[in-house]
Amino acid sequence: MSSTINTLANVLHKVLSASSDPAMEDIQQACFNYMKLGGVFACGLSALYSGLSPRPLNLAFHFLAISIYAVGLMLLPFPSPKRLWNGAKLLWVGLSIVLPFIQSEGVRQMFFPLTVPAYYRTPPGNERKP
Repeated sequence: MSSTINTLANVLHKVLSASSDPAMEDIQQACFNYMKLGGVFACGLSALYSGLSPRPLNLAFHFLAISIYAVGLMLLPFPSPKRLWNGAKLLWVGLSIVLPFIQSEGVRQMFFPLTVPAYYRTPPGNERKP
């Protein structure tokens, strides 16, 4: 559970901190616009951040949805080669933000927690005494 919240917090900090990169500014605008959509979009991110829905696949879904939403905003109203290139850069920047955090938390621990040996999953102090 903590790896999902840590990853989301780190990604939001990286995205929302000041940057002079135009792709980062586009991602910031897309995040704000995504939250303004309300409904499932805002509730899903809020539930992830508060720990009510600590599923890593929800995190991946919302990150993918924000990325697609950002590229869609960039390509509207008329796609052009320059806008396609900027959309590809935006996806690259987005992936370069989230993937290092997922790797640092552990891909196996985040997405496949049952494959981790039990002695890594048991919190200290909660061991069963025979």
